[in-house]
Amino acid sequence: MSRTVLLASASISRYSLLTNAGITPLVQVSHVNEEEIAATLSPISTQKLCIALAKAKGESVCANITVTEDRVLLVIAADSMLEFAGQSLGKPGTPEIATARWKQMRGKSGYLHTGHWVKDLVTGEVRSGAAGAKVEFADISDAEIDAYVASGEPLEVAGGFTHEGKSAAFITRMSGDSPAVGGISLALLREFAKDMSIEWTQLWD
Repeated sequence: MSRTVLLASASISRYSLLTNAGITPLVQVSHVNEEEIAATLSPISTQKLCIALAKAKGESVCANITVTEDRVLLVIAADSMLEFAGQSLGKPGTPEIATARWKQMRGKSGYLHTGHWVKDLVTGEVRSGAAGAKVEFADISDAEIDAYVASGEPLEVAGGFTHEGKSAAFITRMSGDSPAVGGISLALLREFAKDMSIEWTQLWD
């Protein structure tokens, strides 16, 4: 039986990764308080935190699905963070934080984790896990940092960078699951689907 994918995220990058892979998902955003959840779980590893936040988002959406679709759904939720210098870094939120973060990251490396939570609403089965990659940053100048922050791009993305946007030129190397750096691991999702007896190709448009 085929499924319609419901993406529990407002991320343009995650939506694009799925659509480029042949899957056009429905979208419903959870609006969970990520900072509050993280505070209750601390101390916790970045990887486990990402999985916990993905689970919270997914469960919130499943509890209040508003899409007017009578098709069967496969709900996908995800959350990303950069593990850097012993910290779990999400979205900077402000230019000041983004600037300070880039001055710390330049010339160094971090690991971008993306937690995943998937539920098949037909069977009730759930799968969760994480994927990611080591990201090495160029030793960029203060002027480059100022210009990048002024573009607004880093403020609302995990870690304060994207590997497909303006900061792509500031990344010298990535080792691991590149799509996971963009916010979702297609390889991991395929494994989850296979484990739940769902053919990946049946999710294509």
